[in-house]
Amino acid sequence: MIHYKTSEEVELIKESAQILGKAHGEVAKLVKEGVKTSFLDKIAEEYIRDNAGVPSFKGYNGFPASLCISVNEVVVHGFPSDYVLKDGDIISIDCGVFHQGFHSDCAYTYPVGEVSPNILSLLKATKESLYLGIEKAVFGNRVGDIGNAIQKFVEAKGYTVVRELVGHGLGKNLHESPEVPNYGKRGSGPILKDGLVIAIEPMVNLGTRNIVQERDGWTIRTADRKPSAHYEHTVAIFEDRTEILTTHKYIEENFNF
Repeated sequence: MIHYKTSEEVELIKESAQILGKAHGEVAKLVKEGVKTSFLDKIAEEYIRDNAGVPSFKGYNGFPASLCISVNEVVVHGFPSDYVLKDGDIISIDCGVFHQGFHSDCAYTYPVGEVSPNILSLLKATKESLYLGIEKAVFGNRVGDIGNAIQKFVEAKGYTVVRELVGHGLGKNLHESPEVPNYGKRGSGPILKDGLVIAIEPMVNLGTRNIVQERDGWTIRTADRKPSAHYEHTVAIFEDRTEILTTHKYIEENFNF
């Protein structure tokens, strides 16, 4: 069942998303060589709680942290740890905030130090595909139009789209219907109606689209251990417009990519 949001509920999600965006900005200041990923998680959690929010991910089905931190070939759901970022890494940071009864969800992939040009191209294409997907997230379109736009763009560049992991509705729950795949056929899937709030989150691999789940039950990596990129926004669909509720503004003020 899809839960459509009132304009008042969308405003509450937007307030949650502002805390989330600023938490991402605090983390962005610290993404560099020599930093432990567990320290990034600590900074994010402190900021969220200091601003009357709750980290959406911490404790979700037993997840142990506030951030999903996924380095290099890890696609999503990586744990913060004692791993120290090094030159040439890429790091996906995914975070959610629960505030005033509603969740928001947003992700960004960073290059650390000098990253090879082919991997930088993967990051740029994945980020661009997010906005191409959002362009199709308009009233009267269908979910398949979003995934089709993402898939066509990245596959034309020689990359692959993860199939097993998808975007999703969200609101009072972190994951709600509908699922929002990053592939698909135009004109397929649920119709995008007024009050729909969804997280669009392309996960794009440099090599094979195949993935493996590690023994921890969470961490997802590419089967061929080639890098993967991930960007995400929460968006609200209205009859007359689509609004991006989350923001990368505070990231991009603090991290030049």
